[in-house]
Amino acid sequence: MPRTLDPPQPPALDPSAPAAPAGAPSRQAVLALFSAVMLPMFLAAVDQTLLATATPRIAADFRDLGDSAWIAIGYLIAATVMAPVYGRLGDRFGRRNMLLAALAVFALGSLACGLARGMGPLVAARLLQGLGGGGLMVLSQALIGELVPPRLRPRYQAYFAIVFTASSVGGPVIGGLVVHHADWRWLFLANVPLCALAAWRVWRLPSGPHGALRGAPTDPWGVLLFVLTAVTALLWFSLAGHRFHWLSATSVALVLTCLAAGAVLLRQQRRHPAPFLPLDLLRLPGVGWICGTVLVFAASMFALVFLLPIQLQLGHGASAADAGLQMLPLTAGLVVGATLNGRLTARTALPTRTPPYGLALAAAALGVLALAPPSPRLLAMASGAVGLGFGTVMASAQLATQVLAGRARLGAAAGLLALTRSLGASLGTAIFGGLAFVLLHVAPGGEGAAPAALSVDLSPQALTHAFHVVYGVLAVCVALGAWMASRVPAVHLEGTAQAPVGE
Repeated sequence: MPRTLDPPQPPALDPSAPAAPAGAPSRQAVLALFSAVMLPMFLAAVDQTLLATATPRIAADFRDLGDSAWIAIGYLIAATVMAPVYGRLGDRFGRRNMLLAALAVFALGSLACGLARGMGPLVAARLLQGLGGGGLMVLSQALIGELVPPRLRPRYQAYFAIVFTASSVGGPVIGGLVVHHADWRWLFLANVPLCALAAWRVWRLPSGPHGALRGAPTDPWGVLLFVLTAVTALLWFSLAGHRFHWLSATSVALVLTCLAAGAVLLRQQRRHPAPFLPLDLLRLPGVGWICGTVLVFAASMFALVFLLPIQLQLGHGASAADAGLQMLPLTAGLVVGATLNGRLTARTALPTRTPPYGLALAAAALGVLALAPPSPRLLAMASGAVGLGFGTVMASAQLATQVLAGRARLGAAAGLLALTRSLGASLGTAIFGGLAFVLLHVAPGGEGAAPAALSVDLSPQALTHAFHVVYGVLAVCVALGAWMASRVPAVHLEGTAQAPVGE
């Protein structure tokens, strides 16, 4: 019989902070919340992949292919670094207020991107955009936890999981259509009125409790050390093997800096009375396993978003636009999986029940791709099954982590998951993309060289073998994620947890 664990106890709260809502919010309040945070979540998710099909056009306009990778890398680094920062600031100063600030920074960065007249200004504007984008997802998720009682969150969390996953996978499709029919600058300029609409809706939300961390010591050194560690790690994972060789001086310097800064950060965080990073959350029963599951999920999903268009274009002769449209089965699977998962969780109040089965289904579908002969129909069916399994992960992870972290640390919990998801996306794209490039005989460029291009003389057999190997490794990775998900205690939305069977 599984033994019952004591519910996690949140830290002492400010006596003036209001208690969690006991009753269900009205339908009008839920609709107000949905309309307020849906747009920020959409903007945060879609901008991670929106420029995948637009980058070649931007590089051609500015006649600068060599630096075009920084359009995506700059945004990713800034957003990843800022995610936990916004989480802590939201817990201290109020999540609604910080979401308004993040929207303002994101809108300013979007406007600067649309008005940029060179690659350098565009990259700088993307960094500014990422400084705001890092807070959109984190604070939106924290607001859901703040305004909706745990027992009522599954259905609404499923809606937001659908928005995130569909936006992430649909980003290349939207980017391709806009670039084909209009100027790429509209990809950025369209964000400005959307941010204004989102800010108006967020402003109308109740301010919510804040000040639970007010008066606690600040941790500026922790922030600086985290920024140094995260930036060097992301630069190495994103650029090693393409912009510089693995054993080059640049690569070694980044690795040593990352390891040294990370070691100092861990020591400093353990000694600080109010550390910046919520490492104490990882000591709560199940949170470490949840983060491991999210890391595998994000790595696998973003690797698939990166690899599927390459396979469709090189192996099946699809155009860029057709390749984007043929990713719709993956998107549809994610939507259906998130919807079914939300309904099941709403009925059982056990958000940790479905991810092991969902990831096992995804691993099996990837195994089929690794063994079966290439076929567009099979590829569509398998990618739909993968999406169905992946759709069970993020909303469940968010719900379980919110319950385990407690109301006072909703922002810290959301920031931890956002950081884990971003690191997983970077790792998955770098590792599995690098594996594909090696198998496809793509040589990395030298110092300062342009990103490598795929060879055009690859035989169909070589292509099939390369993608079979990559999908096989992906299947093993996702199977590991299913095992991690099975180790998470059975968290109940009312705040109880049970150890996995057999412990």
